[in-house]
Amino acid sequence: MSVSGSNNHQGKLKVSGADERMAGIEQYLTFQLAGEEYGVDILRVQEIKGWEKATRIPHSPHYVLGVINLRGSVVPIIELRRRFGLESSEFGPTTVVIVVKVSSARGERTVGLVVDAVCEVYNVPLADIKPPPEVGAGIDTDFVRGLSTMDDKMLILLDIDKLIADTIFEAVGTVAA
Repeated sequence: MSVSGSNNHQGKLKVSGADERMAGIEQYLTFQLAGEEYGVDILRVQEIKGWEKATRIPHSPHYVLGVINLRGSVVPIIELRRRFGLESSEFGPTTVVIVVKVSSARGERTVGLVVDAVCEVYNVPLADIKPPPEVGAGIDTDFVRGLSTMDDKMLILLDIDKLIADTIFEAVGTVAA
């Protein structure tokens, strides 16, 4: 993968493929949820597609909207607003599904994440990723890989494997395989 011209407070970087990890840089696809900007490791992103209605699976968690057929594979769809305990909103023209690969104890799976809008790709130096603050009991930050500031805004970088726990796969059963 090659990205040039991505915003970075250290200047524009031209890095491709596995070279960015060796250079101490990770690339994140950022997206918006309720006015905040989040990022996922771009190497996990399979594709970005427009919203389409999912087929609901009975007894699944409230944040699992159902499943879609993606070129012969059944893919669970998770609404991140609900997963994070945020207020739901109407899906609009910028609402998209980010299809990601997730590693779990049950192997690698494909999952769709419904987000408000895709923002851009950032080259994030590993040295600029700060651990999430300890905010006390009752607030789960296990799925936050870290925080980074880019272009005077805070990015919340997600650990997609921890975010999409095995419980989600159990909830939608082996259909998600």
